[in-house]
Amino acid sequence: MDLWRRLAGGPEHRYSEEDYELLGADSSPRLNGLPLANGAQRRRRSILQACVHHLTLRRILIFVALIPFLIVIGVLWSGIPPSYEDIRRFERQLPQHNLTQARGERRMYLRFPDHLWGHGLNNVLQEAILMSYVAYMSNRSFVFEDYVWSHSPFPYTLYDFALRPVRIPLNAFISGPTAGGPMDHHEAVSAEFWESACPPEKRRVVSSKDTPNDAEGIVIVEWWVKKLKDVLDECVEIDSSEKVIFDFPFFDSERIVSLWPGLSTSPILTDYLWSPLVQSAVFRNFVVLQPASAKSLFDISSKTTLSGLVALHLRRGDYRRHCPRLAGWESRYNGLNQFPTLPDRFDPEPYKGDAHMAYYMEHCLPTVEQIVERLRAVRKENPGLRRVYVLTNAWGWWLNGLKGALQKDGWDDLTSSLDIKLDSAQTYVAMAVDMAIAEKAEVFVGNGFSSLTSNIVMLRMAKGLNISSNRFL
Repeated sequence: MDLWRRLAGGPEHRYSEEDYELLGADSSPRLNGLPLANGAQRRRRSILQACVHHLTLRRILIFVALIPFLIVIGVLWSGIPPSYEDIRRFERQLPQHNLTQARGERRMYLRFPDHLWGHGLNNVLQEAILMSYVAYMSNRSFVFEDYVWSHSPFPYTLYDFALRPVRIPLNAFISGPTAGGPMDHHEAVSAEFWESACPPEKRRVVSSKDTPNDAEGIVIVEWWVKKLKDVLDECVEIDSSEKVIFDFPFFDSERIVSLWPGLSTSPILTDYLWSPLVQSAVFRNFVVLQPASAKSLFDISSKTTLSGLVALHLRRGDYRRHCPRLAGWESRYNGLNQFPTLPDRFDPEPYKGDAHMAYYMEHCLPTVEQIVERLRAVRKENPGLRRVYVLTNAWGWWLNGLKGALQKDGWDDLTSSLDIKLDSAQTYVAMAVDMAIAEKAEVFVGNGFSSLTSNIVMLRMAKGLNISSNRFL
């Protein structure tokens, strides 16, 4: 019994199965200096094996039982996302959300319930801007929606082992006419208000199945304006389940360019603003941005820029897989990145085979050396540039290598998305914070295949910044 206690790990047992002791030259088992009988040796070996098996199995079971607990702890460690209830209250209190007044004035509404969801902010933003433009041109109030990541019934979903809000109010990202900001007429309203103002029995559903979604952008918008002109119902919703009005092929083509003359002069873009939440994050990080004066940072409506700063959009991570696919598809630049008067054009036609792939990778996923060379060329044309701000999802160690290479090439400093200090509410709109900074930069160098870059170029052109200040990798 004493032997069993010692082997089973009782109070007197000093060793675990990980402890080993080398045997001497004479490795025959002995008890009190005498060789053990074969039966005793087998019993001892059997007891040891059973003990090792018992301890190992117990540890495995304990570890398996702890896995869910450890996952929960890891997820909660990232924090509980904010509810943005204060921003929802702001939206509810918009002047146009007076139901009695709205009914008295017989306002006209246009909703697109099949809007894009579950995608990145900039894909959603591209679509929302054009849909609100259709509503504006049709003399109807656009019904704006939350940014929706998931239709889960729960307030949060799991993404990259962290909790993420399934819905964020649009006014957490942007202000202006698309999000219910002031306009001369037909201010946009929230989907929540629509539910009260337009009960199901008042809604007129118009199908998009006949929309010419493969036509030029201006043709698509004019088609909808004409179609909606004949609809006298106050509450109109578009059923685009059969055919998406502005689909991904549209935004990846030059067809959007035909919309620019009208879109750029409409309040949809001339009165576009980032939300107060986003602006507060930009203001908070003035130390990182090093503005020459506070005015250049706080003046959000003028052409004032952050002098000496070049904003650089470097998409990494998933682009390691995506960029070779773009080469295989022979894709061109996204959306307004194909605007004809932009200084940098993308033309893969002369390149074949390996040179074709290399051309795409240089413009989509450049190496550190290629980035340094590209920024050197941009600085040669803009000699006042001294600092680099990188909009990126890259790892810190990679950015440190890029920073060292740029400093060797004469740049004063490199800061990035990783250096920006954000509170809990600002964290989930961090991409918009990056975009607001890039919009203010003296020069912007973007990734032409990216919708984020396309939206920044659009906002900079709408603000009237020199078109040559928009460059591509």
